[in-house]
Amino acid sequence: MVEKFPISEELFNILACPVCKGSLKYTENKDGLRCEKCRHTYPIKDGIPVLLPPDMQ
Repeated sequence: MVEKFPISEELFNILACPVCKGSLKYTENKDGLRCEKCRHTYPIKDGIPVLLPPDMQ
């Protein structure tokens, strides 16, 4: 079975953390992205990653 991801692979490959520019990975339940470097988490709403720094969310 092929796993479904909420963001296209092309978009996912160019995304970076807005705080530290670190790599992003999907959260365990695939409803957000988590920075591997600074550990901030960003939600995905209607297939769109909301990459606002934590102090602006």
